[in-house]
Amino acid sequence: MTGTAVRQAVIAEEETVARLLATVFDELPLHRWLVPTPERHPEIFPHFFQILVGHALRHGTVYVTEDLRAAAVWLPMPSPDIEDYDDRLSAACQDHVERFHQLDEAMGQAYPADRGDHDHLAFLVVHPDLQGDGIGSHLLRLHHDILDRACRPAYLEATSPASRKLYLRHGYADLGRPLALPFDPEAMYPMWRPAQSEAAQRGATHGEASS
Repeated sequence: MTGTAVRQAVIAEEETVARLLATVFDELPLHRWLVPTPERHPEIFPHFFQILVGHALRHGTVYVTEDLRAAAVWLPMPSPDIEDYDDRLSAACQDHVERFHQLDEAMGQAYPADRGDHDHLAFLVVHPDLQGDGIGSHLLRLHHDILDRACRPAYLEATSPASRKLYLRHGYADLGRPLALPFDPEAMYPMWRPAQSEAAQRGATHGEASS
């Protein structure tokens, strides 16, 4: 759906983008583990995502469709720590904060800190009414074009087998084992997309080996 109008979000839209993330991700097994009482999701997840979206708006790039029903949230790595993160997380997640800390720990253990500078796709979301129209792929390609011109790799954590398949089609590969989380050892899949120069070099090497 290449004709979809996409732009960068602005600070004033951080709450709207956060609510979009909370809506799209609400049915994930991960979210039901983080906050087992579904009735409490609306009071917790929008505030949780607002912490992360606000940070990305200030230090990274957040793409949105013009109707604010799809978004891609990118952070260059390394990037500054989120200011007052623990206090803000406690305020947002309330009595469920310990499980959010467990998620952070699992993500930190899987994170490829030894791979140098890269961009981290923190979130890619499309409203359920628009899924299947190619908007997610369109958002990916926009930033991948920038990364490829800069010969810069990318990292993400796929949140489901379906999203993992999408990322595989866009040049990502599994990076180690799925995140170790108590409720499901295959709930999130660390994935890496090599820089364009790396991919070209590996392709050339493979061609020489095959000839």
